[in-house]
Amino acid sequence: MDEETHSPEQSADGSVVCARCGTAAEGETAPPTWLCSVEDGRRLLFCESCARLHIRAIESRLDSLWW
Repeated sequence: MDEETHSPEQSADGSVVCARCGTAAEGETAPPTWLCSVEDGRRLLFCESCARLHIRAIESRLDSLWW
């Protein structure tokens, strides 16, 4: 595989943010309850609320653009 995985989105202060709703995690790493997804070579992190709300689409392996 020649694809490069980019690091997750981070805010200006260095905290990790949810790719769906923009919620910022405390600290520089995502909590263990957050979901990580790789889409188009980018690593996306979703907060616990967004992951719970869209669990069926996630388990169906739909890209986040669909949900």
